[in-house]
Amino acid sequence: MRANQNSAAAADLAGVRSRVDKALAVFLARRREWMTAVDDALRPVADALDDFVLGGGKRLRPAFAYWGYRGAGGVDSDQVVATVAALELVQASALIHDDLMDRSDTRRGQPATHRRFSTLHREASWQGDPDGFGDSVAILLGDLCLVWSDELLHTGGLPPDTLARVRPVFDEMRTEVTVGQYLDVLTQATGDTSFERASKVARLKAAKYTVERPLLLGAAIADAPAAIVAGYSAYGLAIGEAFQLRDDVLGVFGDPAVTGKPAGDDLREGKRTYLIAAAFDAAGPHEREVLATRLGERTLDDAGVAELREIITASGALDRTERRIADLTTEALESLASTPVAPDAREPLISLAAAATARRV
Repeated sequence: MRANQNSAAAADLAGVRSRVDKALAVFLARRREWMTAVDDALRPVADALDDFVLGGGKRLRPAFAYWGYRGAGGVDSDQVVATVAALELVQASALIHDDLMDRSDTRRGQPATHRRFSTLHREASWQGDPDGFGDSVAILLGDLCLVWSDELLHTGGLPPDTLARVRPVFDEMRTEVTVGQYLDVLTQATGDTSFERASKVARLKAAKYTVERPLLLGAAIADAPAAIVAGYSAYGLAIGEAFQLRDDVLGVFGDPAVTGKPAGDDLREGKRTYLIAAAFDAAGPHEREVLATRLGERTLDDAGVAELREIITASGALDRTERRIADLTTEALESLASTPVAPDAREPLISLAAAATARRV
């Protein structure tokens, strides 16, 4: 891609992000007004959700949906942008619940939602267990974001016949990410280190949810022909899996100052990812024993993280995962090249592939 095309695509992506942020801010302001009218005690809830939803994120899911719509011949529309912004509320719900299930302390460098509210409880000297209170609030706020995703989807401004096409895609996506999350939790409990299970979790929890379904949601808004729908699925599944593999690498090797999460958090949580499956597949007997013993150790210190990182790297698992990311990205771009998308959407979709797979945060 030529330099001027890169710049134009980057500007287009940034423009979509700012418009999504604006739509979310307007929606959350309306919800804040309603909540504080009900009871001023809900003000901390409004504050927390403002901070969480508006405080970070690349808006990849709405961007894939928007450019999926444009690639299918859709004309730019504020109503479409507001509607696809609902994907960020689904994401907020998933992250709030994910942090609780993983017992994560931070998200984007700030206290995770359950930690934020346990601290509020302690500082106010309320009755009962502060951690139990924080856990309960996180469940409720995650549920609230999921409810609000429905509301924003239906109040974004699309006509009823269009929403009727969009609704099944939206529902299927939310079902897939939920069962994918269950399989992820189950895999940690059973200690399954197979490539088959790691790949299935990656497809359901990330590939479909992050890329394929948002693309198909955009395609549904535009009433896209079958050729575009098929092309989006092929491109989306490959880029989505590569996205999750990149996330898995960052979960082990990422810089906390950049990722906003403690170093090696996925190791403490015992995540059974493609990266870990590759390490178990190639490491020697002693190294596999160390992995099996220490993976999921909640008190794993920096030295323990370094030891597991060394085993993963020496086994060739990191290189294998990077090759898999590269292969999936190539596969996705080849699928996109053969898909009859509108010319003005092709470069943004290529740029989105890079944003999803080459990220360092």
